Amino acid sequence: MLTGAQYRDSLVDGRQVFFAGQRVPDVTTEPAFAAAIDWTARGYDNNFRPEPDAVGPYFSVPRSRDELRTMEHALRQWDMASIATSQGLLMAVTAASRMRADHPVYAERAMAFFEGCQRRDIRCAMTITDAKGNRRLSPSRQKDADHYVRIVETLSTGVVIRGAKLHITSAVNGHELIVMPTKRMKEGESAWAFAGAVPVNAAGVKLVTTSVAPVHADPAAYPYSYRYAVPEAMVIFDDVFVPNERVFLCGEVEYSDTWAHSLGMWERLGNLSHLIDVADAIVGLAHLIAEANGLARVPHIRQKIGDMTVYATLLAAALEGAISNAEVSPEGFVTPSELYTNAAKFYAAEHFHEIVRDLHDIAGGAVLTAPALSDLASSETGQYVEKYMRTMNGVSAEYRMRLFHAIRDYTADAYAGWLSFTTLLGGGGPHAQRAVATKHYDVERAKQLAREIAGLTP
Repeated sequence: MLTGAQYRDSLVDGRQVFFAGQRVPDVTTEPAFAAAIDWTARGYDNNFRPEPDAVGPYFSVPRSRDELRTMEHALRQWDMASIATSQGLLMAVTAASRMRADHPVYAERAMAFFEGCQRRDIRCAMTITDAKGNRRLSPSRQKDADHYVRIVETLSTGVVIRGAKLHITSAVNGHELIVMPTKRMKEGESAWAFAGAVPVNAAGVKLVTTSVAPVHADPAAYPYSYRYAVPEAMVIFDDVFVPNERVFLCGEVEYSDTWAHSLGMWERLGNLSHLIDVADAIVGLAHLIAEANGLARVPHIRQKIGDMTVYATLLAAALEGAISNAEVSPEGFVTPSELYTNAAKFYAAEHFHEIVRDLHDIAGGAVLTAPALSDLASSETGQYVEKYMRTMNGVSAEYRMRLFHAIRDYTADAYAGWLSFTTLLGGGGPHAQRAVATKHYDVERAKQLAREIAGLTP
C-alpha cells in the first residue's frame, strides 16, 4: 500500500494536464487541484497498513448482502478518488461476469486489471461520456467520427484509439482511466465498441480541466469546498495505443452497453449513499440556522424541516431496499437491486432542489450577504458586525456567520452548482434511471392486481 506522500510522488509522472489555458507541469503544486489531492492523500494515510500483503478496503468485492451493506457504509467515509476506484473496479468485475460466457478472454483481462490495481494501490477514473457532436445522430453518422471514442487502428499487439471523454471526475488526481462506450452501438459501429484501461500519463492522453475549488479564498468563507472540491476533466485520446492485455472490448457491439449499464448500477448506488449524507447535512443546517435565527418553533419552518426529514429518510430506506434485494452473480459476486437503486437515484435527483430551496427559505438572505469573518476581526468594523449579526444569548455573531458561510458554500456557490449538477446527472440523467427502474419493475404483478380490482379474474 502507498502512503499519502508516496501517492503525491506518483502523480509527478509526465501527465499532460492543462488548466485555465496553461500546461500544468506538476499537478501537486497547482492550487486548483490542492483540495482533491490533499483529500486523496488523507485517504491513503487513513487506510495505510504496512504489511506486504495489505490491500485497501476499496478493492473489495462483496459476496453477501452484509458485505455489500458494510462496503456502502464504509464508502461514505472515503475520499472521492477511492469511491470512484471502487465503483469503477466493481463495474469491471460485473461486466466481466456478464461477458464471461461469450468472451472469457476479455473477462480474464478485466479481472487481471482489477488485481493489478489492487497490488499497485492506485486510483482509477471512469471515462464514459463522449463529446457526442450532433446528439440526434448516431456515432457512424457524425460528420466527425471522433465525436465518439473509437478504434482507428488494430495491430497485432493492441489498438489505437482516438476521441474525447467529458466530465471525468478525479482524472487529474488518479492513475488509470477505464474507458467504455457511452451507450449501445449498432451493427456497423464496431469501431466505437471499445472498452479498456489507459494510464493517465500514456502518450497521447491530454487532460483539459476545470475546478470549483476556491484558489485564493479565505478557508473560513469556504469551509467545505476548500477541503473537498474535485476537479473535472475533458480527457483527450490523441491516437493512444492500448496493448491487448488492457483491451476489454474490441468491436463486439452486442456487449457495448454492458459496461455502461454495469457502471450505472454501481455509480448510482454510490450517488445514493452520498446523497443520504448530503440530505442529512442539509437537514442539520436547517435545524441549526432556524435555532440561531430564533425560528425553530415557527409552524411553517417546522413543516419545511419535516419535509426535508422525510426526503432524507426515504433515501436511506431505498438504499436498504437496494441492498436487501441484492442479486448474486454466477461467480458469487453480490450486486444491488437495479430497481431500488435506480428508482431511488431518480427520486433523489428529482426532489433535491426542493430541500435546498427550503433551506434557503429558512436561512434567509444572509446566506449570500453575510460579512466575512475578517470583517468581524477588523478593529474598524468588528464591533458593528458583532452587534448586528448576533441574535440572542448563546448565539454569537461568529457562530451565526459561520453557519451562513457553510450554507452558501455547500448549497449556493460554485461548489453548490457542482453538487446540484452531479446530483442530477451523476450516473446518467433521470431519464436513464426511470428507464432502468421501469425495466426491472414487476409490471405483471401490478396488472394482475388491477385485473382483480376490475373483476377480470375468476
